[in-house]
Amino acid sequence: MNTSSVRDVAAHAGVSVGTVSNVLNRPEKVLPETVSRVQASILALGFIRNDAARQLRAGHSQTIGFIVLQAGNPFFNDVARGAEDAARREGLSILIGNSDEDADRERAYLDLFEQQRVHGVLVSPAGDISVRLENLRRRGIPVVLVDRSGEGSGVSSVSVDDIAGGRMAVEHLLSLGRRHIAILGAHFEIPQVAERLAGASQAVDRVPGAMLEVVEVDELDALAGRSACDELIARRPQDRPDGIFAVNDLVALGLLQALVMTEEVRIPDDIAVIGYDDIDFAASAVVPLSSIRQPSRLIGRRAIELLLKQAADPTVPPQQVVFQPELVVRSSTAASHGAALEDLTR
Repeated sequence: MNTSSVRDVAAHAGVSVGTVSNVLNRPEKVLPETVSRVQASILALGFIRNDAARQLRAGHSQTIGFIVLQAGNPFFNDVARGAEDAARREGLSILIGNSDEDADRERAYLDLFEQQRVHGVLVSPAGDISVRLENLRRRGIPVVLVDRSGEGSGVSSVSVDDIAGGRMAVEHLLSLGRRHIAILGAHFEIPQVAERLAGASQAVDRVPGAMLEVVEVDELDALAGRSACDELIARRPQDRPDGIFAVNDLVALGLLQALVMTEEVRIPDDIAVIGYDDIDFAASAVVPLSSIRQPSRLIGRRAIELLLKQAADPTVPPQQVVFQPELVVRSSTAASHGAALEDLTR
């Protein structure tokens, strides 16, 4: 274990402790030949700087904590990637915690990040954490909500208009002549999911003769989508929905895979399917998936920008950034592709 200190490096290089500190933190203030001498001493002694101690003195670390709602969903991976890219440009790193939609795990990560005195916290909440977030802010740790509106909470946020997204998805199905629409999902108490349902309901309510059926599954993953296929296929053909809106792409892709394997329905002729998020896998599925696109990496980058503004000036008023979703039409709903898809499902 290396025990060399800054004083040891200073003595070895024949300079002051302050000069060593400047070489480590502000090398532009030191003559190049002195920088080279100090760096040679650091190498000779095997000195490793104690960033933890330095950050403790500064009152916060160079790490940003990010609690994602579901690490298994590629959407959140893309959001985190956007946040990481923006943070790295500022010399900061991202520490990811996965709540997995569990409020207890979320609280544990919030406690950990507070103990570590992180530079700030990004969080896509699983539960009501308003009191915890207020505690962080009182400790001087800025917070930004991600994929959740912070309207009225006193906290900045970056989100997508999920009501508009849900409405857009179902309006697309209705425009194709589909009238028995099913919304397929889980955890409808989560605001993002509840808002997608609200948007879907708005779209159906505007079309006479259209109906919306809620098909609830256990989780928001591909396995849940595959399981839902069994229940749908067990129905009489006339009782099956002719349009399905899955509240995320993982559920939609699992459903598509299972429907193709059954060989009992043609996609989209018998059942049109649309998802939400437009993850990378959506375009490369055996039946390319129509989806509602969210600007995932842009969400992450914008969240970091808001966080750093608040870290620099805690008096900055909270900002609510809301992006609009985009409809991406592919073969799972596009009627013009029906003949080719019929061949795939046989």
